[in-house]
Amino acid sequence: MNNPKIFESNYKKLGFLVLDREAVDELNGDYYKPYIKVLFLPEDYSLTIDFKQYTTTTSSLFFINSNQYLQIEKEGKAPGYFMYYNRDFYCVQIHDAEVACDGLLFNNIFEMPMTALPERESGFVEGIFNQIQGEFDAVDSSQEEMIRTYLKQLIIKATRLWKVQQLGILNTEPSKEMDFFRDFSRLVEIHFRTKHTVADYADILGVAPKTLSNKFNRLELTQPNDIIKDRIMLEAKRLLGYSSLSVKEIAYQLGYEDPAYFNRLFSSKVGDTPSNFRKKYLQGKNVQSE
Repeated sequence: MNNPKIFESNYKKLGFLVLDREAVDELNGDYYKPYIKVLFLPEDYSLTIDFKQYTTTTSSLFFINSNQYLQIEKEGKAPGYFMYYNRDFYCVQIHDAEVACDGLLFNNIFEMPMTALPERESGFVEGIFNQIQGEFDAVDSSQEEMIRTYLKQLIIKATRLWKVQQLGILNTEPSKEMDFFRDFSRLVEIHFRTKHTVADYADILGVAPKTLSNKFNRLELTQPNDIIKDRIMLEAKRLLGYSSLSVKEIAYQLGYEDPAYFNRLFSSKVGDTPSNFRKKYLQGKNVQSE
């Protein structure tokens, strides 16, 4: 594998790899799971993130949180770049909420981790990765801050592009409304194991349940109840695919005291029973690894 570049200091860590075949094999393992990940992939890469497959038809960025599962199935002809870091290295939590470590790229109601790069932006983004790579070759007292500055530039650029590509009519909404939708998304991420109803989240947000639903209806967005249930089902799939917990234990972990009700909910949302989903998923993984 090409030489990985690593910055590490006082619990802060960031690493950088140029993607070759060996690097891709390692990337598909467990080592990078705890880290926040950023991928720059030229065209013709295929990857799966949380059970959804993406294929790049143009250079694209992927922002993947530490609780998400990543598998690269196919490499393109041109090399890509992979960067990983922990929250100690970069996590803006109070200011610049859109570009924080739980900002739009990592936490949004569309569950979309991909940002396609228009040709005019691809060179700019690739240039940032090259600058970061260069920082590892010129050790200096300001190295850490320079790398963090480049990373923030990357996140700001990608956030702007992502908003244009994904938000549609939401881009014309006042920033206060945008903040409301992002707050809802963030709250679901925090509380989905224990709070399962629209009323739960309306209460935290200080609005009536009908008001919350109407905000989504007005813009023809996925309904809040579906967003909540989809997040619960995603976690159920992760636990079925990547843990040895029983279906009953998974139901309890997701806040359902009645495993039979959880089974019915999963079957209606996913189109298969939890046991069948696990069986098929594990069979598919075994076939891929042969």
